Amino acid sequence: MKSAIFFARLFLFLTPYSLASATTYDLPPTPGDSVVSKFQDEDTYIPAEQNETLLDVARTNLLGQMEIVRLNQNLDRWLVKKGQNVRLPNRRILPDTPHEGIVLNIAEYRMFYYPPNNPGKVMSFANGVGRQDWKTPLGKTSVAKKVKDPAWHPPESIRREHAANGDPLPEIVPPGPHNPLGAYALHLNLPGEYRIHGTDIDKIYGIGMQITHGCMRMYPEDIQTLYNAVEVGTPVYLVKQPIKVGWLDNTLYIEAHPDLEGEEMDQAQRYEFALQLIKKATHEDFPEIDQEALNKALTELSGNPTAIYERLPGQSVAAPAPPPKPIAAVKPKAAATTVKTSLAAPAKTSDKGVKKAASAAIKPAKKATVAVAAVSKTTKKVAKAPAPKKNVLLAADDVKKQDKKAAKKQGSPGGYYRGT
Repeated sequence: MKSAIFFARLFLFLTPYSLASATTYDLPPTPGDSVVSKFQDEDTYIPAEQNETLLDVARTNLLGQMEIVRLNQNLDRWLVKKGQNVRLPNRRILPDTPHEGIVLNIAEYRMFYYPPNNPGKVMSFANGVGRQDWKTPLGKTSVAKKVKDPAWHPPESIRREHAANGDPLPEIVPPGPHNPLGAYALHLNLPGEYRIHGTDIDKIYGIGMQITHGCMRMYPEDIQTLYNAVEVGTPVYLVKQPIKVGWLDNTLYIEAHPDLEGEEMDQAQRYEFALQLIKKATHEDFPEIDQEALNKALTELSGNPTAIYERLPGQSVAAPAPPPKPIAAVKPKAAATTVKTSLAAPAKTSDKGVKKAASAAIKPAKKATVAVAAVSKTTKKVAKAPAPKKNVLLAADDVKKQDKKAAKKQGSPGGYYRGT
């Protein structure tokens, strides 16, 4: 696959924060295709202009922290030396949802917006999402109201949590640089005060992580763009799709992300789920997939779309996904209400089922003659593949240190609010 280092045309990525803007993609012209890209070359790199962290690169380019770290597993998160090449995302597989309104794929910490007045386009934004104990709900909802310069009224449950940690919160946090809602908020039609909102200067490095109390947190520039673009009543789809497949010009791609905390699949389950998606997309019981590329994508979990299959022109494509069910009106449990509905969420499976599916459903890998029994052997190897290095994930204590460091750098008095 081709790689390129873009200098002139990626100049905007390296400009100050105030000049950055959301990434807008052209939707594929072929019906049924769902892979979008900004540039023709599949891999995109930029050189670090100075010694900095990957978090700094993510902030400059409006990318999520997990996203930049997963794409650059060979680099030190805390020190990127001047001149080192940093990989940036280019291609993305759109979530398997209707192409309308706002779509948040919690598993990839990323939001997609389909502007109704600009058909053929989709905008993409990095997001922070709910922690393991304060999950972001799943399902279909809508924008209930828009609020500029919101004040935050911390729920009693969050105030108790902060008090227990020696960080008491006031009853009302007024608008300002240390308000965790930021300058703009989109309230969702959900019980429990769920919002899509900005961030304060103290938690700017938490974008692209599982770190909120259930709300969806965005960079200040991104939430301003989204706030000005959407109307009240805009549909919002909240989904969890750690593995996605999509077509582009008769080539099938797969995109795999790490599981959320507390919801981990093992490699065998991940492989079987991917196989189900591939069979659905190809309409074949024995798709001739590139086994090596598939195994690499499911092991690295970099979030980078990888080509695994080619079809003959004119072959049928999978039908579009039905919309997810609306979120039920349940009684909120403070801000921690979690509605357990999902779109294309993987079901738990057994290793026995994996072996049976692999041995019965996969033909030899491309450009190689491998018996079905060998595919089963490969499946076992995938299941035993080592997990990514632990230091790829940022511990909560490190986030807190980074928040404090950022707050000090921005002139914060130190009393920051870890809330929404």
